[in-house]
Amino acid sequence: MERYYQPEIETASREQMLVWQNERLVKQVQHVWDNVPYYRKKMEEKGVTPGDIHGVEDLHKLPFLTKDDLREAYPYGLLAKPLGECVRIQSTSGTTGRRVVAFYTQHDVDLWEDCCARAIVAAGGTKEDVCHVSYGYGLFTGGPGLNGGSHKVGCLTLPMSSGNTDRQLQFMTDLGSTILCCTPSYAAYLAESIHERGLQDQIKLKAGIFGAEAWSEEMRRDIENKLGIKAYDIYGLTETSGPGVSFECSEQTGMHINEDHFIPEIIDPDTGEVLPEGSKGELVFTSITKEAFPLLRYHTRDICVLSRKKCSCGRTHVKMSKPMGRSDDMLIIRGVNVFPSQIETVLLEQGYPANYVMIVDRVNNSDTLEVQVEMTAENFSDSLAQITEKEKALVSALKAMLGIYAKVKLVAPKSITRSEGKAVRVIDNRKI
Repeated sequence: MERYYQPEIETASREQMLVWQNERLVKQVQHVWDNVPYYRKKMEEKGVTPGDIHGVEDLHKLPFLTKDDLREAYPYGLLAKPLGECVRIQSTSGTTGRRVVAFYTQHDVDLWEDCCARAIVAAGGTKEDVCHVSYGYGLFTGGPGLNGGSHKVGCLTLPMSSGNTDRQLQFMTDLGSTILCCTPSYAAYLAESIHERGLQDQIKLKAGIFGAEAWSEEMRRDIENKLGIKAYDIYGLTETSGPGVSFECSEQTGMHINEDHFIPEIIDPDTGEVLPEGSKGELVFTSITKEAFPLLRYHTRDICVLSRKKCSCGRTHVKMSKPMGRSDDMLIIRGVNVFPSQIETVLLEQGYPANYVMIVDRVNNSDTLEVQVEMTAENFSDSLAQITEKEKALVSALKAMLGIYAKVKLVAPKSITRSEGKAVRVIDNRKI
């Protein structure tokens, strides 16, 4: 088959995968113990030594790592290889204060690019494709990861980065891009721009690989319909390497985790208890092949579900659901848990574009929520009375979804800033 479909790995039996995971976990724990004093101290505090870890069944004995640990240990406190053996760093895009920096040996880069190559092949990519990478480059992992994965598959790679939409569309049409890699919000923006310019007939895209943001099934279908493609989700964190930790196949019912490199767990975010398969909880990852920055039991803060249900694509790696929110960016408004993805779902179901801003405030010791929603060109010419009725309809739909009242304000088309990176959906004035 295609160059980076690895059936001996991607269709391995559960028994064979456990053999690999057990061997690699034991080796990795010893590697961390020997080379990362910060984590060795955490193990000692928990009364655990490498001799206590014989395989995946002992994973629960190890202490967790959080983003706070990464910030505390910044910059070199979690480095497990000499700097002379490291060839790259990447860094998170949205961290305040001390940034989170991840280190890579050349071996780490190669394995990361392998994972991204698997994602491209799962989306139908071959060496005949033109892979248009509009993720940001530089410290952000999106561009470098998909760029390297595209090379390994043998695609013609367009390292576009984000921004400069006119140039994006020129190269997309002139060079016949077939696979688009970017954030879903930027894909939606590109789709809008293509339709505005009447370029639909000149676009040859067949697939998109979208990640770095939460996005709903409704947004997926909207992008697919406007671009005439199949849209695939991809997941990853800078801390564990970048995109390619997991990816969707043609079934689009969850993302296959590259279990030969990452062991997933689902835990109760409040107690740390490991939950059984099929439970909804926080995703925790252990990197078992990364050399320079091998994180054990790292809290992702993403809420999801794992499933080993047989997949029609033939891959046997466990699937994670699309993240259902985050345990650390969930908004609590008047005692109710609110996720931005819920707002997006309602808007798309009601026929509005996914351009909106949630503004949370506190007035007289009570939380308020306002959702500003961009109108379509068609309803912008409606009368004031018609717009008011549409706002009332959205208020009702949002209340049904969220369980609380949210004020809705319909605003003019293009009045909400378009995103060329991660979309800013929430303005929480309670923290100011």
